[in-house]
Amino acid sequence: MAAERSFRAADRGALIETELEILFAVSRVLSRSLNLPETLAEVLDLLHDRGGYVHGFIVLKEEDGEDYALRAAHRDIGPLAAPVRFKAGEGVVGGVVATGETALLPRVADEPGFLHRPRAFDAEMPFIAAPIPGDGEETAGALAAQPPAERALLGERSRFMEMVANLISQSVRLNRRVREEQREITEERDTLRRRVRGQHGFDTIVGHTPVMRQVFEQVRLVSKWNTTVLIRGESGTGKELIANAIHYNSPRAAAPFVKLNCAALPENLLESEMFGHEKGAFTGAQAQRKGRFELADGGTLFLDEIGEISGLFQSKLLRVLQEGEFERVGGTETLKVDVRVIAATNRDLEGAVAEGSFREDLYYRLNVMPIRTPPLRERIEDIPDLARFMVEKIARAQRRALSIDDEAIRLLLRHRWPGNVRELENSLERAAIMSETGTIDERAVILAGLQDRITPGPTHDAPPPPAFVRPQPAAPDDPTLSERDRVIAALERAGWVQAKAARLLNMTPRQIAYRIQTLGIDVKQF
Repeated sequence: MAAERSFRAADRGALIETELEILFAVSRVLSRSLNLPETLAEVLDLLHDRGGYVHGFIVLKEEDGEDYALRAAHRDIGPLAAPVRFKAGEGVVGGVVATGETALLPRVADEPGFLHRPRAFDAEMPFIAAPIPGDGEETAGALAAQPPAERALLGERSRFMEMVANLISQSVRLNRRVREEQREITEERDTLRRRVRGQHGFDTIVGHTPVMRQVFEQVRLVSKWNTTVLIRGESGTGKELIANAIHYNSPRAAAPFVKLNCAALPENLLESEMFGHEKGAFTGAQAQRKGRFELADGGTLFLDEIGEISGLFQSKLLRVLQEGEFERVGGTETLKVDVRVIAATNRDLEGAVAEGSFREDLYYRLNVMPIRTPPLRERIEDIPDLARFMVEKIARAQRRALSIDDEAIRLLLRHRWPGNVRELENSLERAAIMSETGTIDERAVILAGLQDRITPGPTHDAPPPPAFVRPQPAAPDDPTLSERDRVIAALERAGWVQAKAARLLNMTPRQIAYRIQTLGIDVKQF
């Protein structure tokens, strides 16, 4: 008897030593990766190869329901023809997740409640299922396996399975928290993208005159492609707004939109800013730095005041526009990028080419799709719309109610606006400051400093249009549009009436409502 007790003690000691080694290995596997299916499979392999636990599997609670689903199974169970699910309280495993208590079966054949694929298990062997704790009182799932055939020390083996299940629990909870945070970040990112697209889309470009209708149509068409765009126009005519609209209505809208004013930097700094530099490339270069072309990879680079760059820098820019290749300052590695370039200038580039200050080959490389932004004096009829739009914008910035009356607008119509739309906005902001009542009237406009620059004579008394005129929405059957853009196009064509939009797309109202929800489309209310 003493020899038998000594033998059992030796067996228990050897078992404990083996289990400690397995627990250490399991903890390392679980801490190595957030890929839950991969790590759970490795845990089952460790239990099988080092501990002799066969037919192991792990079930976890489904995030969108009350059932539990098989998330990992050792290969010795064999292929599963269909997804395996458990309901709480159903069978042995269902009982474990319902009660949070470990199930220990000395012999599978003796348990009538054993429901899970009995042919995949050895009916003469024991079976252990341990609960995987969740948050609070919740049971996140269960770890189950058949321990070695001998029925000695089943209590110790059961406690060991509980310890492994506790280790798995930590990884499951961490994995779920990470996924929740990723979902929140994704939702926030998509919300910000929609907000940015709304702030920089067509709605920010106001105008109903024929010359502006042409600009709208050019922007709508060129946005679909990767064509290089050259925006021409005087200072203050909204060239950057056009660049924003092109990018945020293009297939690259989700990628970076990087801007650089070429006239704001001297040539030596411009090269570093545009192409980046290596550590030690020049005094003060204490670390490697990416340039604007690298930062815009996959997206769009807006080069404002492109006509101000020097002849030497023009040749460097031409190379990257033609080949998509460049080297950082002080570097030898050739980098390749995929960048759409939108350039803007108020200079007479044709005159600069004729006099030799601007390279002809660069001019033709930039001037693939020219868009001219008209000065405000060529679109006087847009001033009423522009003024009301800007007053709303100023009201939001000043956090108060603001309006502008007809007399003030008539006064604005008599000015020739050499500073274009930018001058109009600055003048309205000054007038808003001069208005104590919240209504910008003729007196406020005069106090804003326009009285000395009003053109004498009759006013341009074209009646203010009832609403802004926008470019015609894209056709819903346009094959170049994504599914989301097709739904939006149909809604715009239908005046955001979902039933009408559904008919345009050959859908039922229920189907389009589901698309709007899943695609994250903000429905406009009128």
